[in-house]
Amino acid sequence: MYAELLGGTLLGVVLLVLCGGLAHRLHRSSDPPAAGDLVTDGGERTDDTAEGSASSRTRSDGGFATGYGFDTSKPTGLIRWLTTVDHRDIGILYLTFGAFMFLWGGTDAMMARTELLTPEAEVFGIQTYNELFTTHAITMLFLFATPILFGLANYFLPLLIGADDMAYPRINAIAFWVLPPSAVLIRFGIISDAMATVLGPVVPAMASLFLGFSPVDVAWTFYPPLSVQTVNPQIDMALLGLHLSGIGTTLGAINIIATVFVERSPDVGWERLDIFSWTLLVQAGLILFAFPLLGATLLMLLLDRNIGTSFFAVEHGGYLLFQHLFWFFGHPEVYILVLPPFGLISLVLPKFAGRKLFGYKFVVYSTMAIGVLSFGVWAHHMFTTGIDPRIRASFMAITIAIAVPSAVKVFNWTTTLWTGDIRLEAPMLFCIGAVSTLIFGGVTGVFLGSIPVDLLYHGTYYVVGHFHFIITGTIPFAVFAAVYYWFPLMSRRMYNRTLGAAHFWFSFIGVNLLSFGMLVLGMLGLPRRSATYPAEFVPIQVVASLGALLIAFGQVIWLYNMVQSYRSGRIVMDADVWGLKKYGQFTKEWEWFENRLEQAQATEKPRDTPETEA
Repeated sequence: MYAELLGGTLLGVVLLVLCGGLAHRLHRSSDPPAAGDLVTDGGERTDDTAEGSASSRTRSDGGFATGYGFDTSKPTGLIRWLTTVDHRDIGILYLTFGAFMFLWGGTDAMMARTELLTPEAEVFGIQTYNELFTTHAITMLFLFATPILFGLANYFLPLLIGADDMAYPRINAIAFWVLPPSAVLIRFGIISDAMATVLGPVVPAMASLFLGFSPVDVAWTFYPPLSVQTVNPQIDMALLGLHLSGIGTTLGAINIIATVFVERSPDVGWERLDIFSWTLLVQAGLILFAFPLLGATLLMLLLDRNIGTSFFAVEHGGYLLFQHLFWFFGHPEVYILVLPPFGLISLVLPKFAGRKLFGYKFVVYSTMAIGVLSFGVWAHHMFTTGIDPRIRASFMAITIAIAVPSAVKVFNWTTTLWTGDIRLEAPMLFCIGAVSTLIFGGVTGVFLGSIPVDLLYHGTYYVVGHFHFIITGTIPFAVFAAVYYWFPLMSRRMYNRTLGAAHFWFSFIGVNLLSFGMLVLGMLGLPRRSATYPAEFVPIQVVASLGALLIAFGQVIWLYNMVQSYRSGRIVMDADVWGLKKYGQFTKEWEWFENRLEQAQATEKPRDTPETEA
């Protein structure tokens, strides 16, 4: 566990340095206010006509903490990031936090796959393995996927719909700042181990106190009775951390809904709203229905653990009640995580196919259909619990039906590519990779939606392989497509195209080796969630671990590419970096970037000289 803590610390230092450098560059390149311009708290300039009243010059809600009067420039350094309510700054905070947790959760995964190289738990031990796959799952689902999507939403949603900022800037800041303490609570077991080691020689009593907080090892689903009967105060800390992250996610969802409904510019009607904004709107609706239920369930579990209530008492059948409540959140959560990536694919893929998205209305309607149907499929996670066969049949029908709107999207993306002027830049490569892994993950999910097949494969690696095609393939690939697509806009630098392609191929090959390996292990009957296994499965486990190693190497390439390109990449002088004007797809966020570049070039003497791309 100390190796994991050291790795997480080093990653944190790298990302903090990167964030600090980004703050310096954004402040250095910010436009000085010109006479007659109104500078809002978002740092943007809007025309102020002669008829404007004095009241129109006051600060809007999208400002900073009190104490800066009516200053028109942003504070610098740490104060800026601690007080900002500008949507782009908060988007950067979300993206930095999500990237850090992505790399830390990936460290968990690599340690777990290292343990699985041998049939006996000889590397870290069974206890540590259980802790690793528990924290890995919680980190990736709650601390990486949702924050990284909220980061993209915060930065680009107002730009895409022509808004000045999010509807509630201060609530927006609060929604982010509950995440760091949430992460500390969830992963406090690892932190406490380190503190106990440091304090042991000095204050033994304090060291023994921290040693009581062992990392959670009851799996990310927290099923009772194990989660109730296990004597580990860190479980309580993790439940409180999850509840806190749910509060922040709900606040962010409210902000997204209000922004899309009331902050759109007059020329952005519902028929012209981009697909990414549509998916964010549906995602936010799902969050409002799903996360409060999760919060209530976590509180009931805390009460059972600490004051002896019997919400989930085994003798009363309460463990089944917990599963119903948990999965009523859990399966909509899958679509909470995957719908915005669907929107990113729909947004980015047409830009590099040279034609508009085929079947815009069908993609919108299929998104809404997924949002509605997602609340009717939760019990397919419970086919093996002995529930009434008639109820199981209804859930099987809806589970298979929800594959139809997802398939509609795949057909629309494929048709968009047909006869298109395809350019295999890194964003397009990751879009194609996301679609292909979605096909594999979706088809295997349909199989698991069938009761006889699920009864056979439910407790095996087949489920893990199916899920990892989506959570390791489709979701990160769509996010990487967006990161590469918008990197010039965010940094005013161009990334290294060769390293971008290398990042894709290492990641794509690794995801397929890992996920297909786990599918094969499941079809051969190997149970999941076990640190030990029969020796005959070693070759396939080695192949799966090799896939994980390739994924990890790909992310090292990505991190190096982002840092190095940000420091010394080719400077962007023309906003049309992707040649979008040729195809009539130079959308609002790029128009905003073009205006910003023109203002910068008109008011600033260039401080950097273009460099050749590595």
